[in-house]
Amino acid sequence: MFSMTGYGKGEYRQGGIELTAEIKTVNNRYLDVSVKSPRIFSAHEDEIRSAVREKLTRGHADLFISFVDKRERSKDLYIDEGAAAGYVDAAIRLSSLFPQLPNDFTLCALMRSADVLRQEETPGEDEELFGALKSALAAALENLNRMREKEGEKLAADMLSRMDKIEKLVEEIAARAPLVAENYRVKMSERIREVLEGVEIDEGRILAEVAVFADKSNIDEELTRLRSHIAQFRSICSEERVGRKLDFLVQEFNREANTICSKSNDIAVTNAALALKNEIEKVREQVQNVE
Repeated sequence: MFSMTGYGKGEYRQGGIELTAEIKTVNNRYLDVSVKSPRIFSAHEDEIRSAVREKLTRGHADLFISFVDKRERSKDLYIDEGAAAGYVDAAIRLSSLFPQLPNDFTLCALMRSADVLRQEETPGEDEELFGALKSALAAALENLNRMREKEGEKLAADMLSRMDKIEKLVEEIAARAPLVAENYRVKMSERIREVLEGVEIDEGRILAEVAVFADKSNIDEELTRLRSHIAQFRSICSEERVGRKLDFLVQEFNREANTICSKSNDIAVTNAALALKNEIEKVREQVQNVE
């Protein structure tokens, strides 16, 4: 089991490249990846996102990439011939306009003119830098998942302990449920005797009313389903990516608990069912953190 909340950091320090990748994740219903990186990595953003998606299935992830490039790299000189021709033409025109001034315009002077020469990095260097990024990103994702797995173990332990409480409450309700109809019969008989004092009571009619009440308040099916849900919950917790399954299962827990509350005509059952709903809500809150 993995938590959706975590942090991971990876670094690459070789050959003059110092690159850091940091990733932080929080809860989200679907997978959402935000990448903040220098423009040099823009062409590789799809590959970066794909690497993250291979490790995550849900949650919002913020990825931060920074680097310092200390490599001594060979550079090519780019000559802007149009700019050079413009400078030469301008020098010739100025020389004709002001012949009395000495002309010291040389090739070296032309090379020093703005925009005539520009240094450009030789192609192929980006592959080395992207290789560094892949290494740092892989380390960051590994550290992230290690942290998320540890947090997931804590979440699983907490939810399973609450599942023990839920099971105990279910059994308390199951033990009390058979007494509800009998208590209703006793109270109904006493109330009729108070109202019709001295009049013979039709026990058959009372039993018929009790039977109708017992049928309407019967929660055997709900208790059976809750026991099944508890077993499924424990089984699912041993898997890795379980957030969606548990989210659906908790909804089923709530449905059964609500039905028990609506059918209950007994204060003890109602109190136990409300305590049951409270524990289910605590589990639901924790499930929101599970991938």
